[in-house]
Amino acid sequence: MGRVTERRKVIRIRDGAVSTRPDTLVAEEPLEIRLNGKPLAITMRTPGDDFALAAGFLVSEGVLGAADELQNIVYCAGATVDGSNTYNIVDVRTAPGVVIPDITLERNVYTTSSCGLCGKASLEAVRTTARWSIDDTAGDTAPPVRLEPELLASLPDRLRAAQRVFDRTGGLHAAALFTEDGELVDIREDVGRHNAVDKLVGRALQNGSLPLSRTVLLVSGRASFELAQKAVMAGIPFLAAVSAPSSLAVDLAAESNLTLVGFLRGTSMNVYAGEHRIALRAAASQG
Repeated sequence: MGRVTERRKVIRIRDGAVSTRPDTLVAEEPLEIRLNGKPLAITMRTPGDDFALAAGFLVSEGVLGAADELQNIVYCAGATVDGSNTYNIVDVRTAPGVVIPDITLERNVYTTSSCGLCGKASLEAVRTTARWSIDDTAGDTAPPVRLEPELLASLPDRLRAAQRVFDRTGGLHAAALFTEDGELVDIREDVGRHNAVDKLVGRALQNGSLPLSRTVLLVSGRASFELAQKAVMAGIPFLAAVSAPSSLAVDLAAESNLTLVGFLRGTSMNVYAGEHRIALRAAASQG
């Protein structure tokens, strides 16, 4: 299997002084995802957690929603002309009886590490029907999810402290799941934000933890429409990002009852949708 990091020689210039040194870079390799033997998608990813990535991708596409719907995931042997295994092709086998939606028509199934699925035929093609509605209870007696702004403000530092590969490369995005009390549940790193989220969701699927109805998803960088979609498809009620959301992400959050927070930096943040899940002590400023 490919390594998470690789070494390359660089010429370093500091204050006019020139030196040569090795540098640690985040690895980026293609991963082809096959569904029941048929090619489905290709994504550029950081090797590692490939099975979880594939499973999470299929959750976001509406194919999988429970652990018993997944039969197995394997690397494809003989991926090269000489028959060797590159560990860059995985085949996801669904359990007998699982209905496969038509997710390949009218779209380009090539994905990039930065933008996720590209070339969707239309906005409606992206809005896959979610299995779970994002409501404010996990049961009849559970209180609504509600977080203090101070707790939210502490999450980026907790995510950063848990990033292992970033410390060596400075080139990875991260996605983390927290409980409503701020406890770190899981964290995944990847060259692409959407891959990191897929790895989180795929691991939850494998563990039988979907829907993630009382969790907070925190992502490094911006919050795109696709990341909001992945949160909705996994039943996550709260998405926070350290940078800006897109307009479509805000629209989807408002339509889906998803709480969306952007520019979560220090003690400041912007709430774009779902403010009822944040314990606001003061009225919003007028004007």
